[in-house]
Amino acid sequence: MTQGRYRISFTSGSLYHRESVKLAELYLSLRDWDEVRAQAMHDNLLQARTESTAKRTCREAIARLKTLTESERTFLAEANHQDQAHLLWVAVCRLYRFIADFAVEVLHERFVAMKLDLSFEDFDAFYNRKSEWHDELDNASASTRDKLRQVLFRMLREAGLLAKDKTINAVLLSPRLVELLRQNNPDEFFYFPVYESDIRGMSA
Repeated sequence: MTQGRYRISFTSGSLYHRESVKLAELYLSLRDWDEVRAQAMHDNLLQARTESTAKRTCREAIARLKTLTESERTFLAEANHQDQAHLLWVAVCRLYRFIADFAVEVLHERFVAMKLDLSFEDFDAFYNRKSEWHDELDNASASTRDKLRQVLFRMLREAGLLAKDKTINAVLLSPRLVELLRQNNPDEFFYFPVYESDIRGMSA
């Protein structure tokens, strides 16, 4: 039995911070994703070593950017590094429900329970629990599972949510980002290590 299939195609890459900002800036100029992709490839905007890497990175970053609203994309191009990282984490969660569920059910829940460490075992327990309801997880190879775990933890670090020693970082979202998320979906505050009282204030 499944509860809507998970997309688990994030087996390589990262938060794609620099690449996503460059593509967002180009989109604000061109306003057409096909043109953005074509120009990015022509100019090697993402500075990839091979054409196949450039195509894969461009495709993945654009898929994430498409989950953002126009206001959010504009904010991404103008914001500071930390705000950009936080918004890109939201985009990843929107594109990949598996990551969103992990963020809410494991990252956020451990933080509010004052369990400030996050281990590979926590990921494995979550994965095993979800695989009971998702054939795509149950049928995935061990190497795929390891890659998903590796990439997810890398993105958590790049988003500033997890320290190198796997300690969960408390997050302070900027007022402008809070306003954007509140306008779109206040439940997305749960993607972050923040306290319930802070969320109530953010979503008021």
